[in-house]
Amino acid sequence: MTGIVLQSRLDSTRLPEKALLPLDGKPLVFRVMEALNHIPADIRILACPEDSLSAFSPPAQEAGFHIFSGSKDDVLERYCQVIRKYSLSRVIRATGDNPFVFADSAEKINAESIELKADYAGFLEIPYGAGVECICASSLLKAASEASSSYDREHVSPYLYNNPGIFKIHRPKWILNEHDIPTCKTSGLELNTGEIRLTVDTYEDYMQAVLLYDSLKNEKFRYNSDIIIRKYLEILNGRQ
Repeated sequence: MTGIVLQSRLDSTRLPEKALLPLDGKPLVFRVMEALNHIPADIRILACPEDSLSAFSPPAQEAGFHIFSGSKDDVLERYCQVIRKYSLSRVIRATGDNPFVFADSAEKINAESIELKADYAGFLEIPYGAGVECICASSLLKAASEASSSYDREHVSPYLYNNPGIFKIHRPKWILNEHDIPTCKTSGLELNTGEIRLTVDTYEDYMQAVLLYDSLKNEKFRYNSDIIIRKYLEILNGRQ
């Protein structure tokens, strides 16, 4: 069974309680789940620390996500707790500060991961905040049994992709189809997709997210990469 597992918390250092900041009248974390609902999966789980459970339960229920509270600092173990509870075979990992996940790209990398039987798969050079990671559940359990550094346990995936001799890794470069986005050729900007920032980590990020979400909310396919990039560039051009 494939599960989308979204990790989120309240005690963000740079922007405290950002997961509850409003984005068009709903908490940011709800908008993240809203985007993730457009990625095929068997089950969806919001995995948070115990101190976030009461705040996150209402938006999780509204979005159709199960909610699970687990280890606060050992996020790798939190994922393993979810795997065991819900008997997952595959995990699509997402984080709670990314309301503009590319649903089309996520579906593509997950399909490639399954076809290649990869232990870990994720796009390189995808805009920051737009991607997900696809992980074989048994490989994540193995990583948890071996990883010892606090960095590996906090960030979940590095132990896998930094050990290609142990795990089968698939990390293709994400390609932007520029013919779908004429703004790329007319804006005068040198577009490096790896430098596009769609996450919400600072107040400036949040204000950009407000503008971007507002420009996308009436778009029929607002969770697809070409639409999001097009609107992002329009906002960027308008600031010049």
